[in-house]
Amino acid sequence: MAQVQTMLSTTEIDRLTALARELRREVLIMTTEAGSGHPTSSMSAVEILVALYFGGILRYDPAQPRWPDRDRFIMS
Repeated sequence: MAQVQTMLSTTEIDRLTALARELRREVLIMTTEAGSGHPTSSMSAVEILVALYFGGILRYDPAQPRWPDRDRFIMS
């Protein structure tokens, strides 16, 4: 398995931190409005998902969902 080493700038860390904060807020809003859900489970996964999808770890292109070389993320 290839190792990824990325040095993020302070600006990039701040951007990812703000995004994680916004996603946690959205989790609370959605589960509250739905009247059900598991907000604590969702919130515990926010940082790793932000790092994977927005921190440049996973190789994916939303415009090409069937790209054969894309990384796949499975959470169970």
